[in-house]
Amino acid sequence: MATTLTSKPLDFFKPDPNQPRKQFDVAALRALGESLMVRQNDPVQARPDGTLIDGERRWRAAGLVGMEKLDTIITDEVLTEAQVNVVRLTSFFHREGLSAHEKWQACQRLLELNSGWMAKDLAEHLHIDRSMVTRILSPSNCIPAWQEALKAGKVGISDVYVASKLPESEQAALLALKLSGVSRDELEKRGRKLRNGKTPGIQVKRLKIPLLGPQGRSVTIAAGSNLSLEDAIEILQETLKLARKAQGENLDGKTWVAVMRQKAKTGT
Repeated sequence: MATTLTSKPLDFFKPDPNQPRKQFDVAALRALGESLMVRQNDPVQARPDGTLIDGERRWRAAGLVGMEKLDTIITDEVLTEAQVNVVRLTSFFHREGLSAHEKWQACQRLLELNSGWMAKDLAEHLHIDRSMVTRILSPSNCIPAWQEALKAGKVGISDVYVASKLPESEQAALLALKLSGVSRDELEKRGRKLRNGKTPGIQVKRLKIPLLGPQGRSVTIAAGSNLSLEDAIEILQETLKLARKAQGENLDGKTWVAVMRQKAKTGT
């Protein structure tokens, strides 16, 4: 294989339709272009005919800010399409600003291009921890609704990882719970309960919890149906969040209770 480091005008290059990145943020490209005008740390890679192997984003950024040339590595090795994609996807994976969905898609494609690879082989190739690969690949074990929510930025990869541990038949309910606003910790607890197939512990209709400090202080939790300890924790976490919101709005305790009572009546 012969490679040459040279400088080429921007009109020498042409994009490859198989490039994994399909969308380019103009503001981010302009910022990258301004950085390239100061110094180009990494040359782009291209075939002798100008087809970009790696560096389309830098090429687009350079054009936005009016640069005329880019440092380039030209390779005359006859690479198969699969080899080119492995190079491109590997470089793509380590780009800054990738979404979790884009990383998942890149890893999936790398596994498809290397049919004998396991997760550990992918981790070694990308020089990342195997546990991270497991999380990145977790959308593959989820229903399409979870994958779409990840793509839209409505959930994070840690949320998807929790869902991936459940049978597909139970994942939709967990997604609805996440989209309702529960925390990642609470999502993990709910997922654990679903995996166990039961709610652990004795259930009661009322819990009165004595508190440390001045004598007589306590917190009471009551519900129309039975409460488990995990239910109580969820209620307390949500109550604390609402109380802090009320504090930020400069409400006193009495007013806050009245507001919450009114919301409970109206369901808002």
